[in-house]
Amino acid sequence: MAKKETFADQGYTKQYTSARLNSKFAFTYGRIEVRAKLPTGVGTWPAIWMLPTHNTYGNWPKSGEIDIMEHGIFPTKDINYINSALHTTCCNGGNPNQGGTIASDLANQFHVYSMNWSPNQITFLLDSVAFYTYNPINKDASTWPFFEDQFILLNVAMGGLAGNIDPGFTESAMLIDYVKVYQASGLSFEDEPSLNKTLKVYPNPSNDEIHISSNVSLNSIALYDILGKLILRKVKDTNSIDVSNLNAGVYILVMHSENEKNIKKVTVK
Repeated sequence: MAKKETFADQGYTKQYTSARLNSKFAFTYGRIEVRAKLPTGVGTWPAIWMLPTHNTYGNWPKSGEIDIMEHGIFPTKDINYINSALHTTCCNGGNPNQGGTIASDLANQFHVYSMNWSPNQITFLLDSVAFYTYNPINKDASTWPFFEDQFILLNVAMGGLAGNIDPGFTESAMLIDYVKVYQASGLSFEDEPSLNKTLKVYPNPSNDEIHISSNVSLNSIALYDILGKLILRKVKDTNSIDVSNLNAGVYILVMHSENEKNIKKVTVK
């Protein structure tokens, strides 16, 4: 919701207020669907987007931003044009990796804005029809910092890149019917609390070798992909795993000792 009203904060007096919702839920990989109606008035800037919970690779844009949907900041485009973009070290601000499409009657019809996020690519969809896929050949920190959990933001901003606000503006809203997140079943993506408090997995992320340090003997270690497929298993030399030949992405490391099981999420760069 955005309104025309006087509001004073931190020594500044503004003529408009608007809202932003930050989700508490964060995740790596999956499908997001948001069914919404958008404000389309001059100067409004509705957005559905994502940011990392931790700046693993550094402050913005180094750790990545995923813009699932933005409207209102493309003055040369059709009024029903929406855009999706990714901001990283290589390409950000006015030069992100991006794509767009034209919907029908954004203000009065509900549409579903979606994103499929996998270890290999990110695809954006409108009403289940894909219109842009990001899949850089070389996935490194500058082009693909999307190995880490991100959270969802919903907001309507006023002015800025959206330009001058209509003098007749009083209020407008982005109406949300639902927000859904789908993820593949299988192994948990969360680290399981370890009974062995001295267990360490490092370096993480890694592009070469991952080492495991524990004060108890490990009977076996196994590495799974994010969908639960077994990649490798070792019952000897359980203090390290060679990941140099694996695709970049998030994996699940399961470690068994005599009396316990430990699960860690590891990232291959």
